[in-house]
Amino acid sequence: MPLGMTVAGERPLSFNRDVRPILSDKCFFCHGPDDTHRAADLRLDQPEAAYEYAIQPGEADQSELIARIVDPDPDVQMPPPETGKRVTEAELAVLRRWIDAGAPYEAYWAYVKPDRVALPEAAFDAPDALPRGAEPDAGSIDRLVRAEVARSPLQPAPRASRRDQLRRLYFDLTGLPPSYDQIADFIADQRPDAYARRVDALLASPRFGERFAQYWLDLVRFADTVGYHGDQVHNIAPYRDYVIDAINDNMPLDRFSREQLAGDLLENPTIEQQIASGYNRLLQTTHEGGLQPKEYLAIYAADRVRNFSAVWMAATMGCAQCHDHKYDPYTAKDFYSLAAFFADVDEEKHFTNGTNALPTRREPEIDVLGRTDRMRLADLDAAIRAAQSESDSDPERMKSLEKERDSVLARKQRTMITKAIEPRTVRFLPRGNWLDDSGDVMQPAVPEFLGDIAAFADLPEGQRATRLDLANWLFDVDHGIGGLTARVFANRLWYLYSGRGISPTLGDFGGQGRPPTNPDLLDHLAGVLIRTGWDLKATVRQIVTSETYRQAVVMDDARRTQDPYNDLAASQSGHRLPAETVRDAVLEMSELLDHQVGGRSVRPYQPEGYYRHLNFPRRIYSNDRGRMLWRRGLYTHWQRQFLHPTLKALDAPSREECTAARSRSNTPLEALALLNDPTFVIAAKAFAARVLRESGTAESSAAAIETRIDTAMRIAIGRDASDLERETLASLLESEIGRFENDPAASEAFLATPSDVSIAWPAEASDAERAAWSSVARAVLNLHETLYRP
Repeated sequence: MPLGMTVAGERPLSFNRDVRPILSDKCFFCHGPDDTHRAADLRLDQPEAAYEYAIQPGEADQSELIARIVDPDPDVQMPPPETGKRVTEAELAVLRRWIDAGAPYEAYWAYVKPDRVALPEAAFDAPDALPRGAEPDAGSIDRLVRAEVARSPLQPAPRASRRDQLRRLYFDLTGLPPSYDQIADFIADQRPDAYARRVDALLASPRFGERFAQYWLDLVRFADTVGYHGDQVHNIAPYRDYVIDAINDNMPLDRFSREQLAGDLLENPTIEQQIASGYNRLLQTTHEGGLQPKEYLAIYAADRVRNFSAVWMAATMGCAQCHDHKYDPYTAKDFYSLAAFFADVDEEKHFTNGTNALPTRREPEIDVLGRTDRMRLADLDAAIRAAQSESDSDPERMKSLEKERDSVLARKQRTMITKAIEPRTVRFLPRGNWLDDSGDVMQPAVPEFLGDIAAFADLPEGQRATRLDLANWLFDVDHGIGGLTARVFANRLWYLYSGRGISPTLGDFGGQGRPPTNPDLLDHLAGVLIRTGWDLKATVRQIVTSETYRQAVVMDDARRTQDPYNDLAASQSGHRLPAETVRDAVLEMSELLDHQVGGRSVRPYQPEGYYRHLNFPRRIYSNDRGRMLWRRGLYTHWQRQFLHPTLKALDAPSREECTAARSRSNTPLEALALLNDPTFVIAAKAFAARVLRESGTAESSAAAIETRIDTAMRIAIGRDASDLERETLASLLESEIGRFENDPAASEAFLATPSDVSIAWPAEASDAERAAWSSVARAVLNLHETLYRP
């Protein structure tokens, strides 16, 4: 039977989707790319060797592969029983079917240049989608998704309510909730392009850059501390602002990446490009007195290879540090050749300070102002020069200009940058042993099976390839690996706006990862990135304007059985908001959130004594004051060894390694943090005060209480309360009023706030009412619907 033919209830067999994952999981460890440890000289990842020794194409029952799998003798059976792996009956059936169909292999999906995808016929016509002809790819996503759904027993979910659509869009694109008025306006807006207008406005908002930066900082393991040993502070906050500004400017992804990997190698690099080169300094470093420099040079080199390959290639090249990769064609030689690209990054300053004092400099560093301050400084300098040239210039004005100039300059921050030095010698380390100098000297090179960087960059004989050559190679579709890079980032964009990657393993496009569930959709989105010149916003716009994105969240029995992880995208995926977004949303609802973009890292409230085990030197945490307490979660000081406990409880990573997809948990620790973290307790009080102010009544009648409860729900989730919610919250209010009226000291203690925090309570509200409504506010702010993406 030809490979593409199906039997009843089956879809066409795909080697990459159906067969390779079985072989990779069960066979490649011993019979894969690793030459050193290959058993029986049998390689199953390449057809020639497989056909010679183990597979008889067209004859499953005559194939040694099948015979070994089904043999009951433990000395003969494959995989060997001691591995703990077993080929299931379903997997065996796939392998039989594949061999009977001729055992055709396919080139590995991730490394093939993506072609323009042929679109299936449209199966629907959305009433208020983008106007026809508005974009050449309009509707493409939906046609590709629904073609896959049509092969299953499922039906596409209906559209989400307009409220849910807008809340989802705001949370995904800005990390903040829409107001009730914005929801009401959208519901009332019947123009055909009403939704697309909102998309465009949010993509143009500075909040988009802040929200997207959260994800990028996870990828590049951005943090404010060095990670190892004393986990001291290092200066890197301006890099975060560069990321925000670049995303808001819609800097093409290729340029964005090039400036980070090799900004210092560009001709006359700008201040922004120098700041961007701080990417190369984001790794964990140690500053202990007794360190072995040679050991840590090897550690740093390995860290850089792991992060580079994970961020831009979704490759697990760290597995090749000590031996050839067991599942992918990356060799240990490839690992050290890639490390050689970063041998010109200055590491020596990590080894010159053996004291345990808190460091103030991590050379090379520069002093920089944020973009807004740089622009203001230029304006002030121009105004001062103009005033100096006037014979009758006013001296309240000259002084005022100079005073403001000094104030702006005082906001300078130091930041680590990269300055290329003479490259260090990088040797191949046998078994990853940094003490073994017997290995060959390695020159910068890309993985051998992916091409020749010298030929790609047209380098003269003997000229060393650079980080800039490497960055260019990443995005060249014809001669580099631009197709792979496009797939990697297309997959991550789909994850951000659907909750799951088309290939679910966002950090591993190799043999141990999951192949794409909809290869045509992944290639289509990769093609959009390439055709638009690596335009992130254009690709995001196509995703979030699709009917697929606008579907309701549905998880019925059929979906639980047929597609429990929503790989088909037959509905939207609901999940708890990311840690920083939970904080930002609550502060926004309580009107505490500070909307300044950029700036230094800030220290919100955290438990006393949390740093008690942080030594070399010992540190006592002091939280910020005033408006700095209410900055967005993005700006929170990121202590790698002691991540802020509320962020940690909500699954934020420590950022020791690249994180392509955060864990999503639901534990009692989350509720405890959100109910007891002082930030959230104060926010609940401010939220309660807002409810009392905006409900427009000072009465305590049943009708007034109902109005206030509706006001609270409108602010938090954009709708009025249901009868059950009103009844439950009113009962809680009554109980809490009684408690606080009977214990004035408790209400006084509960309402106490730090001296620099001011809450605008209505004068007519008693302490008992204020405290009781704060309890109601805490309940509303902790509702599933408040904290979850619809």
